[in-house]
Amino acid sequence: MYIIIVGAGDIGTPLIDIATRSGNEVVVIERNTQKADEIASEYDCLVLNADATTKETLDDAGAERADAIISTTDQDATNVMVCLLAEEFDIPAITSVVHSAEHMNLFRQIGVNTIENPQQLIAGYLYRAVARPAIVDYMRIGNEAEVFEITVTENAPIAGKTLTEVGREDLLSDDVLIVAIEREGEDRPLTPRGNTQIEANDLLTVYSATGADPSLTDIFGHYEDQTV
Repeated sequence: MYIIIVGAGDIGTPLIDIATRSGNEVVVIERNTQKADEIASEYDCLVLNADATTKETLDDAGAERADAIISTTDQDATNVMVCLLAEEFDIPAITSVVHSAEHMNLFRQIGVNTIENPQQLIAGYLYRAVARPAIVDYMRIGNEAEVFEITVTENAPIAGKTLTEVGREDLLSDDVLIVAIEREGEDRPLTPRGNTQIEANDLLTVYSATGADPSLTDIFGHYEDQTV
């Protein structure tokens, strides 16, 4: 893909790294001269030391043939302007970071894919790591639902049972679904079926419509988790 990334700060730099390593053609627009020089010397991409809120800069960046543009600056006003200009170039995928929740509707009204307040997301993730140490990774969906990864312990109520038995014994509610199982010795994740047996040390990917509360993590043998 041909991707334009606006901003080379704490969010933009890791994004540049991922995008270039994935083989994409990347153009970076960074207003700060020092940051622009650092990116140009470290990554295989074209770097424009310019103001992304002007149509001329986006034109120089090749916006007319871009597949996507991602605005990552720390100023919502700048990100909005970049997105509005990107629409004039008919860039198919327009994505932006949004730092203030009160600005979210503005971005949505102009049809932009958004990532809300990265600092808040990081803070929530760090708190979750302390409050729910059993959860390896998680993603919030909507206001309550979550997809998370959790390892089954040897003394877990679910260990040694098939999914059919788990359902028969009402160990998991109807709004909880085991999506995948990673098991030592298996080349790829297992797709759970009714006769699939859950084993100790399995790493499960779980969907819960009401989140990963302690009563749920107990089923996987993690009784030490605290209430969030």
